[in-house]
Amino acid sequence: MKLTYVMSAALLVAAAAPALADVSDGKVKIGILNDQSGVYADFGGKWSFEAAKMAVEDFGGKVAGAPVEVISADHQNKPDIASNIARQWYDTEQVDAIMELTTSSVALAVQGISAEKKKIDIVTGAATTDLTGKACSSYGFHWAYDTHALAVGTGGALVKQGGDSWFFLTADYAFGYSLEEQTSNFVKAQGGQVMGAVRHPLATTDYSSFLLQAQSSGAKVIGLANAGLDTANSIKQAAEFGIVAGGQRLAALLFTLAEVHGLGLEAAQGLTLTEGFYWDRDDESRAFAKKYMERTGRMPNMVQAGTYSAVTQYLKAVDKAGTDETEAVSKLLHEMPVDDVFGRGGKVGPNGRMIHDMYLLEVKKPSESKQEWDYFKVLATIPGDEAYIKPAESGCPLVK
Repeated sequence: MKLTYVMSAALLVAAAAPALADVSDGKVKIGILNDQSGVYADFGGKWSFEAAKMAVEDFGGKVAGAPVEVISADHQNKPDIASNIARQWYDTEQVDAIMELTTSSVALAVQGISAEKKKIDIVTGAATTDLTGKACSSYGFHWAYDTHALAVGTGGALVKQGGDSWFFLTADYAFGYSLEEQTSNFVKAQGGQVMGAVRHPLATTDYSSFLLQAQSSGAKVIGLANAGLDTANSIKQAAEFGIVAGGQRLAALLFTLAEVHGLGLEAAQGLTLTEGFYWDRDDESRAFAKKYMERTGRMPNMVQAGTYSAVTQYLKAVDKAGTDETEAVSKLLHEMPVDDVFGRGGKVGPNGRMIHDMYLLEVKKPSESKQEWDYFKVLATIPGDEAYIKPAESGCPLVK
């Protein structure tokens, strides 16, 4: 009888052990890789790192019996720097997953490395649809938004309002090309026309020649296919040229709460934009945002809230799998529904695209804002199935 008890106890211990034993290196390690010093520093930056740490703390700091560690680095918007960091993280620092990845060229490079190393990446900061299209990966996920969703939201709204002729001011890299292409296709599909485009280098300081070309085109809408400080500076300089006063409209195709805060309501008022999250949407989003504000001194935009969601979902998948082994976790990330403060009723397609609702927003006039960060009017909710490309039509070779 005594022997039976000892054996039973040993079996119980053995049964409990695999949870920790199946976690590589005895811990789960997540890397937040993004721009922390350049044009996208407010767009994601250290604020996304704080969102990731907040998600881990809210999860309890452990998963599958193992501690969770979050590290971060600044890729400076350079794919070669990002690639070197990613390889070092995977090869020598035991990082299990890399997330955020602002800047499409960076995200594409790191997703390629992640596929090679059989590691998970979840993109919240980059926009190109190629991530879940021709460059899709079994281990790659795209979470917060993409260029197609922005085109459907902002582009669609302005065409409906009579903005049926466009000229694009485009950032000269993968993100800008994708955003211009997606919006152009949508405008043409709605019966509009594209009258031209001009491309500018990332982090340009003087937009005068580009804006003069846009102004002289006679297009009703000047589409700003850029982001962060590039968009803010474009808007400021457009005001100096009297572009809006002259009757043309500006379409900030990727503009978030963070950039509106930096620009100010006086300059940003009346802009139409699309985000995947707004802090003042309902009681749940307000409670989350209050907690984030207490931590950071600012309200989250869709990239930061999306990073919180991505880290949380990853930890849920590790917890359910009982391991951080890539194949098992990737399978669950494709299967599990997403239901949190960011991605309510969300689902992940076979191409890795997380499909969730987007919000068409208009920047308030200063007189309409009741408090700091009260910047948006919600014009419409865009259902996820309308916002995103259907997986079967995405061009992803993994989708049969």
